[in-house]
Amino acid sequence: MAESNFVDYVKIYCRSGRGGAGSAHLRREKFVAKGGPDGGDGGRGGHIILRANRNYWTLLHLKYSRHVFAGNGESGSKARSFGKDGEDKVIEVPCGTVVFDADTGKYICEVTDDGEEKILLKGGRGGLGNWHFRTATNQTPRFAQPGEDAQELTIILELKLLADVGLVGFPNAGKSTLLSAVSAAKPKIADYPFTTLEPNLGIVSCSDSRSFIMADIPGIIEGAGEGKGLGLRFLRHIERNSLLLFMIPADAKDIAKEYEILLKELETFNPELLDKGRVIAVTKCDMLDEELTEAIKAELPKDIPSVMISSVTGQNINELKNILWDILNSEENRITTITHRNLDVNRKRNEEDDYDLELDQFTSDDDEEEIDGFYYEEDWEE
Repeated sequence: MAESNFVDYVKIYCRSGRGGAGSAHLRREKFVAKGGPDGGDGGRGGHIILRANRNYWTLLHLKYSRHVFAGNGESGSKARSFGKDGEDKVIEVPCGTVVFDADTGKYICEVTDDGEEKILLKGGRGGLGNWHFRTATNQTPRFAQPGEDAQELTIILELKLLADVGLVGFPNAGKSTLLSAVSAAKPKIADYPFTTLEPNLGIVSCSDSRSFIMADIPGIIEGAGEGKGLGLRFLRHIERNSLLLFMIPADAKDIAKEYEILLKELETFNPELLDKGRVIAVTKCDMLDEELTEAIKAELPKDIPSVMISSVTGQNINELKNILWDILNSEENRITTITHRNLDVNRKRNEEDDYDLELDQFTSDDDEEEIDGFYYEEDWEE
């Protein structure tokens, strides 16, 4: 089977640039006696920068770029010449990408707006040249500062899709069918479980040129919050949704029980998901008569908006759109911040982590020797 192009998890080793060493040069010119120190400062090492780019929608371009190294700063030179700063390395990611420390699982940052930048690792500062250390009692300092060391970090990038409405339900609940009925998206639809193996997005059009984004999340099974089935891989995408649409088929044995199981799995994954707006849609209602319809309505929770729909016949689809639009634009549904939990490093996806971190060694200049935090010049230019 062909490998999917939807990549929402990558692990990358990053290293910023080392600062350049300051110069311990002494001025030597034919007609200048005792020229004194004139060593310049070293250049700053390059930063590792994370930038959001709306033109990306997955992390596929980073899947085989597992090592990101910024440039080192160049050393200072004579005539108080400053070394060149190291080249910054920019990692472009889709909007909605979250960064975690791969070793501890600690949350670091996120980028959600196009063009937003975060400095993940700062480059080392350049060392000061010997010109800075001249004093009345030490007029020819023969030492200079070394540059600061580079910073190293292995990070995990996780993409959490930005959508207004997220479809939540068990496999074969009709999520993909609904998305194809209300938008131009063409998700895979079949009569077996886990047909959808990756999230799908669609733009749902309402009346009066109104629209919102709907995300089809792969099916959840009981125990998904503990890693069963597709487990935690796609549950994180629900964290970005403003509204959750719970989809339960009309032929379910116990609709209320299925709804409670879905709530429990979301609470196990992140208790804050229960604070989001919720709507229940009972699918496949084209096979029900009026008596069965009324019996099912009696089982549904009274405090949650619900609607009986059929994606095949279009039954109550417009009503569902209007309900979703009204809740999305209500004051109660406005979410200002999202709290990202730290990763559980014991549940890392090992299949994504199979690569070697081969580090190239730092090299020092041949004509300089580091002693007690300073660089001393060995061979002086005459």
